[in-house]
Amino acid sequence: MLQTTHVYLFNSKGQLLLGMKKRWFGVGNRNWFGGKNHEGETIKQTALRELTEEAWIFIDEIEKVGMLHFFYKANPSRDQDVHIYTGIYDGNFEETEEMKPQWRDIKDIPYATMREDDAIWLPKLINKQIPFDMTFIFNEAGKIEKHF
Repeated sequence: MLQTTHVYLFNSKGQLLLGMKKRWFGVGNRNWFGGKNHEGETIKQTALRELTEEAWIFIDEIEKVGMLHFFYKANPSRDQDVHIYTGIYDGNFEETEEMKPQWRDIKDIPYATMREDDAIWLPKLINKQIPFDMTFIFNEAGKIEKHF
């Protein structure tokens, strides 16, 4: 099972930093910052590395607040445990080849341009219903078949 990360940063105004995905998985969607764990890294190191690579954000203070487990019937090699981190950040960021970061008001989260599962679990993070642990099973077409 792949070990991956998502990092969600909030600023002191309560806005959420999302990135417009410019390449690879999820291109064209608003997404999280994160990715696959590399050998020899802790999962937190993975989260921090991905945040730096995708948005040029250099911070140390993030907190693990949840887990997501994704199972893909059409491609079990993509099954993954996703470690969810969050933090407060008021600093600078930059657009990279992979992501275009943008602050979003939490009342205006663009769920229509995000992954289908985000609308189910992200409100838990926003409403501080943490920690959470959820499982999603995706059918052969890549749509959520069930979640719990």
